Amino acid sequence: MPVTYTNRKGTTYYLCRSVTRTGKPRYYFAREPKGEPVEEVPHGYEIGESVNGLVFLRQARPAQILPAEVAAVEAAVARHPKPRDYRVSIKHDRIEVYERIGPDPGELASRLAGFSGAFHGKEAAMREFLEEGSRFTPVLRFILADAERRIFRVERMHYGGRDEWFEMRAEGPVEKLAKNLIPTLGTHRFTDLW
Repeated sequence: MPVTYTNRKGTTYYLCRSVTRTGKPRYYFAREPKGEPVEEVPHGYEIGESVNGLVFLRQARPAQILPAEVAAVEAAVARHPKPRDYRVSIKHDRIEVYERIGPDPGELASRLAGFSGAFHGKEAAMREFLEEGSRFTPVLRFILADAERRIFRVERMHYGGRDEWFEMRAEGPVEKLAKNLIPTLGTHRFTDLW
């Protein structure tokens, strides 16, 4: 039985294998079985999913981020006035916060229902459909700077012509940083942060 994975959007992917020109195996996920279906995740690898639903195979590495640190960032996002506009992703040594690109699905569903009687009473279904198709982009990340003392440094995305990470002068425990910085997401205060 081939390895499958269903992402957050409900799409099922199959783990497949092909061979590179140099004869090395190459693993990838596809919506339909292609090449040689794989029946077991290769040793030393794990399945991952991006906040946008992209499924991939990566080398398994021990996480440096503690579950309590992830929970602190997720709790700060949950307290944000628009928590559905944000997603949290864990990378090896950092916690990243992603922001929705485009209009809020709830607002868009309500406006569409107001424009056309055909959508009246279907706002919830439209919102769910629009939520599934939402795309997210990284805006803030907490990077573990001192594993022993559990000190993090912070970077925010800078959109001044080139998208690049801008290091902020904030440093400390992630719970305190998240509590102070996440409420500024989506506001002018966020772009003024140094």
